[in-house]
Amino acid sequence: MATQKLYAGAKLREIRNRLSLTQKDFAAKLGVSLPYLNQMENNNRPVSTSVVLALAQEFGLDVTELSTGDSERLVSDMREALADPIFADAMPPLADLRLTASNAPALARAFIELHRTYRQTHERLASLDEALGREDARIQASPWEEVRDFFHYCDNYIDAVDHAAERFAARAQTDGVRGAALAALADRGITVELADIEALRQYDPATRLLRLSTRSAPQTQVFQLLLQVALLSQNSLLEATLDFARFHSEEARAIAKIGLANYFAGAALMPYGTFLETAQQTRHDLERLSTRFGASIEQVAHRLSTLQRPGAKGIPFFFVRVDQAGTITKRHSATRLQFARFGGACPLWNVHRAFETPGHFLRQLAETPDGVRYISLARDVSKTGGSFGAPVRRYAIGLGCEVRHADQLVYADNLDVSNASAYEPIGISCRICERKTCHQRSVPPLERRLTIDSDHRGTLPYEVN
Repeated sequence: MATQKLYAGAKLREIRNRLSLTQKDFAAKLGVSLPYLNQMENNNRPVSTSVVLALAQEFGLDVTELSTGDSERLVSDMREALADPIFADAMPPLADLRLTASNAPALARAFIELHRTYRQTHERLASLDEALGREDARIQASPWEEVRDFFHYCDNYIDAVDHAAERFAARAQTDGVRGAALAALADRGITVELADIEALRQYDPATRLLRLSTRSAPQTQVFQLLLQVALLSQNSLLEATLDFARFHSEEARAIAKIGLANYFAGAALMPYGTFLETAQQTRHDLERLSTRFGASIEQVAHRLSTLQRPGAKGIPFFFVRVDQAGTITKRHSATRLQFARFGGACPLWNVHRAFETPGHFLRQLAETPDGVRYISLARDVSKTGGSFGAPVRRYAIGLGCEVRHADQLVYADNLDVSNASAYEPIGISCRICERKTCHQRSVPPLERRLTIDSDHRGTLPYEVN
């Protein structure tokens, strides 16, 4: 497979501006001519290997900052938006989308926001009788979507919160993280009580009583303790982060605060440095990591997808959680593989089959239409209600990375990663998937013309040209 050239003009300009250097001085330090630097910053030339080395040696920069992860996310989101039937045959070439994402990311995000607003307006009109007369009717992103996109474009890594959680965990080595959480709450005059309640956590600020459900698993109880610690002891940090995000509604800000508290809890339970080292030593064995850190399989998988600290990055993983209908309820990708913003995941992906084999890991070698190959791991993570008759929440999680990291994964053992025929074809969304003969295709690809022959019927009722 040909090596993908690195176009990172916008990131180069950002680094140069951050260092307060002129183009001339920056070019001199990188050992290139001024015209050559200008061409790289305008994406007329790829960033050369010598420039990458110079950035590391001259400025001590983490060269993974030049990765195209954010651009790939923007390209994926734009392609999905442009797959809307309203654009008909107006899909620009992929090269144009990549240039826009690299050179004008703010414009790309504005376009994505505009399309999202259009979709929500369209959906509101479809249920006009419900919307009429409502005082809170509005045309903007839902709070949930706004928060989801905030974490999505932060690469699911919040540096200040992650470091704060790591410092808390460092102080917890004597009594363990549960003991440290209880001590931190006790210092604030809060009593913790285990009770037979349906809610996972109940806190009464008036009586300063925190109640945790005895029906919850021990890992869940500890996580909820840490979440409460974050809300009370890290409030200033959380609020400062929220100020930076500039959410459009109080609802979005409130949801994001819970999200940040959850982030703190996960990062305190699995502190960055120790967790990364242990993950590498165990070759990312989720069960061993779960036992070592007292976390659930889902918590471990999610944490692995956040290990993107500059200068100490882990394997770029994608992580997703789906319900039984195939709807994505959590999603993040530090890889080139991106997930559909609307609707479900590709039906050929093994995450959908995890419900059929509860308690077992499913492995899959997969290839996306762009030729990138991945190893994907899937497992069900159903959650009982803790009592007879209580509803069971059924989910499946998917975790994976590019196959070039296979030697660092215990799950790749005995898989023939060099055999091209071992890779199953998967996509992102049918409307932007270019595969012509997919037997699970639900709608035609937007970028292709169709031939319909009434005298012939294959797997699909049409042929994709």
